[in-house]
Amino acid sequence: MSDRTVVHVKGRVLVGPEDVREELWAVDGRITYERPPGEAVTVTGWALPGLVDAHCHVGLDQHGPVPDEVSEQQALTDRAAGTLLIRDAGSPSDTRWIDDREDLPKIIRAGRHIARTRRYIRNYAHEIEPGDLVAYVAREARRGDGWVKLVGDWIDRAVGDLAACWPRGEVEAAIKEAHRLGARVTAHCFAEDSLRDLVEAGIDCVEHATGLTEDTIPLFAERGVAIVPTLVNIATFPHMADGGEAKFPDWAAHMRRLHERRYDTVRAAYDAGVPVFVGTDAGGSLAHGLVAAEVAELVTAGIPALDALSATAWGARSWLGRPGLEEGAPADLVVYDQDPRADVRVLAAPSRIVLNGRVVG
Repeated sequence: MSDRTVVHVKGRVLVGPEDVREELWAVDGRITYERPPGEAVTVTGWALPGLVDAHCHVGLDQHGPVPDEVSEQQALTDRAAGTLLIRDAGSPSDTRWIDDREDLPKIIRAGRHIARTRRYIRNYAHEIEPGDLVAYVAREARRGDGWVKLVGDWIDRAVGDLAACWPRGEVEAAIKEAHRLGARVTAHCFAEDSLRDLVEAGIDCVEHATGLTEDTIPLFAERGVAIVPTLVNIATFPHMADGGEAKFPDWAAHMRRLHERRYDTVRAAYDAGVPVFVGTDAGGSLAHGLVAAEVAELVTAGIPALDALSATAWGARSWLGRPGLEEGAPADLVVYDQDPRADVRVLAAPSRIVLNGRVVG
């Protein structure tokens, strides 16, 4: 056994929504339910697996890539909020050094965004034309951790509104190549137009998905395509619309409509059986550490509290292929003074954070 301190977590260990145990131990960074010999540091409360932010950008701010010290602070801010597993949904920075830090959240990377030329935020993405899409998807599939991120739609200045970025044939070929290489594909989509082509082309997930309608929601449900609504980001749509209205009034009006129906859209998707997961879109213009606020937004949209909690805990980890609080799993967990199943607002105030078997907060 190493010289690491043994951590004893007692009270209520929420292994699953209804699987509640009285205690666990963290030994050599791993979870065990068998009492080890010797002394231990005791942590008491309601324990959840480390929370998941499935749409987060470490290494990015509103201007593009950031220095390592800024990336570190972003990751520490997420950790303080209880986020111990991040799906980094696109970043131009190389953050592989974080993998060597046992005190920082674990990251599943989607490589760098892949966007159409002059159809996304400057300094964020590979900006290419459709003929290069397959090659760039293959490149990012090899660089990432099992995910690739496309920009599915963005404002088209020629039409003054949101418009799909990729022809159907190129999207089909690109997704097929990603799947051949063992990667799943997700796409940024605000509007309606790109969704059917992306889903029928085999996409695995859609970010934001504010353009879902009664015509496309059944298609998502049938194909099992997940959405990550990022409602804390969608809340900024009216401000964005105000800033661009003078130049692009149609786009501004469209953004306001998407914002106005955001809760109805998410609830309709959930009711139809579309998998919904928690993501904040932190790292662009949004601050890090907003995971609790996003869970609360899902509840406001009408998703039952237990399912909203699962969308950042048990369900999210299963979807991403990462363990929760089972025997032998990495000891990554968050402890609260009250039961988060009864009130998700509890997530905003973790009392202890255990990462790789060490109490780090």
